[in-house]
Amino acid sequence: MSREELIKDTVEKLRHLSDSRIQEVSDYVSFLASKIDDKIITEGIKTLASTSKSYEFLQNEEELYQVSDIKEKYQ
Repeated sequence: MSREELIKDTVEKLRHLSDSRIQEVSDYVSFLASKIDDKIITEGIKTLASTSKSYEFLQNEEELYQVSDIKEKYQ
C-alpha cells in the first residue's frame, strides 16, 4: 500500500471514530512527531559537539598525573 493510500485509508477510519477517540489519535500522532523532533535535535547536537573546536585545547594539554601518583588502587 502506498503512502497516499495509507493516509486515505486512515482518514476514512478516523471518520467513523467518536470525537474523544479522534483526540486520542491526535495526541498520539503529536507524541510521535515530538519523538522525531527530539531525535533530530539530539543528532544535531551530537554533530555540533563532534565538529566543534571548543575543546581542541585539551588535545595539547600536558598530563598532570601519572600512574605513580596513585596512593591507593581500587580493587
